[in-house]
Amino acid sequence: MARTPDVLFIKPGSQKQLYGNLSDYDLTAIEPPLWAGILGGYLRGQGYGVEILDAETDGLGWNEVAQAAVDRGALLTVVMASGHNPSASTMNMTGVGAIAKRIKELAPQAALALTGLHISALPERSLREEAADFVIQGEGLRTLPPLIDALKAGVDSFKGIPGLWWRKDSQIMPGSMPEMWADLDTLPMPAWDLLPMERYRAHNWHCFDDVTRRQPYATLYTSLGCPYQCSFCCINALFGEHRLRSRGVDAVMAEIDFLVNTYGVRNIKIMDELFAVNEKRVLELCGKIASRGYDLNFWAYARVNTVSERMLESMKKAGVNWIAYGFESGSKRVIEDVTKGYKLDNVLRVAKMTYDQGQHICANFIFGLPEDDYDSMQETFALMQEINAEWSNIYSAMAYPGSKLYDDAVAQNLPLPATWNGFSQYSPDCLPLPTKHLSGGQVLSFRDYAFDAYYKNPRYLSMIRAKFGLDTMLHIVKMAEKGLDRDNAVI
Repeated sequence: MARTPDVLFIKPGSQKQLYGNLSDYDLTAIEPPLWAGILGGYLRGQGYGVEILDAETDGLGWNEVAQAAVDRGALLTVVMASGHNPSASTMNMTGVGAIAKRIKELAPQAALALTGLHISALPERSLREEAADFVIQGEGLRTLPPLIDALKAGVDSFKGIPGLWWRKDSQIMPGSMPEMWADLDTLPMPAWDLLPMERYRAHNWHCFDDVTRRQPYATLYTSLGCPYQCSFCCINALFGEHRLRSRGVDAVMAEIDFLVNTYGVRNIKIMDELFAVNEKRVLELCGKIASRGYDLNFWAYARVNTVSERMLESMKKAGVNWIAYGFESGSKRVIEDVTKGYKLDNVLRVAKMTYDQGQHICANFIFGLPEDDYDSMQETFALMQEINAEWSNIYSAMAYPGSKLYDDAVAQNLPLPATWNGFSQYSPDCLPLPTKHLSGGQVLSFRDYAFDAYYKNPRYLSMIRAKFGLDTMLHIVKMAEKGLDRDNAVI
């Protein structure tokens, strides 16, 4: 007879809600719930029974997910607010809330917790608004074991558990951010065997060399956190400090070896918010990856002011074919206001340096940062076209909980999306942050114009055909035909 799990982690499936029409066409990635795997691996190593339910890969609706969770009968069910990147945590809250509400309707006595970056940013509000017994602030590593033990013991007080906010009758009992896990190498490997690894799929652009070869796919961390303090970023809300913690090279290599040899993984996303920062570490790790002789296709984040030619050369040899840069804006005034920490003069130099290594660029741009006006957004659009990156993520500025932009927006009573789903860049009710000069609707209109103009530009399409072939170019043409549903009241 199967053992009833001590803890069940749930990843909500929210593709349709978050990506609208784009979810009907397999443009988006399907990423493994890495934090569920990390927490699951750690708890299992401590002797707890763990299961993971990935609603996205199972094709389950939110009511079906709730029923499946109740049927599992875990001592503690944990619904996770996370996604492809830090900003995805908030927009997944619509699914998190719906699943939590339905679980409590089906099984009012079931112990239910919420976790994730958004939850860490807004713990009190999350517990006040959502149908959960607990919310977990921070990584969860120091919170979940004592919480599970307390539930097993049948106690009615959870005082003193690090990172735990909980209800006592109708009163919210506050917690506090726990200490970060110091030595990441003391954590076991994520519980990959609890996940349907054959169902995960890389981003379309990640596989422009062969868009039919996007599976199998995996994600991994070589470090956690970031020392920088960009005003639009919310990543450190999960950790509580602006600090970088790195895993040892041998531990990272053991995980890569496992993913390649067990699941045949080729496409890998390095999840680090800042991978290319320590040249010595990058050279050591990438040198070891290259020595294995694997046929790998990585992508990783880098910063204009930390990447070096030696890093890029070593990364390319290891199979890091795509470098994701946060260029953000083409306006010096806008960049300096958000404390990005680099000089615009270096952007084109770094882009050329990357192309010279035979690598591709995933360029990230944001329209609607606080100092933006139409002239500065035109500067950004001109920079996008000059770089002509093989892929550009074209965002509008959102005040994500956990970021300084969110705190400032709340303090200034600026208009924010009416629902968490409205924080999704592609949702019908998307509402970007207004700037000092433009409304959120004006920013969104410009963003949608820029996306359309960029991906339909003959110069761009010609470059794609020359580098990747006709099939990839036609794939992008088909993608660009997909319009987004937008709420006319916003635009």
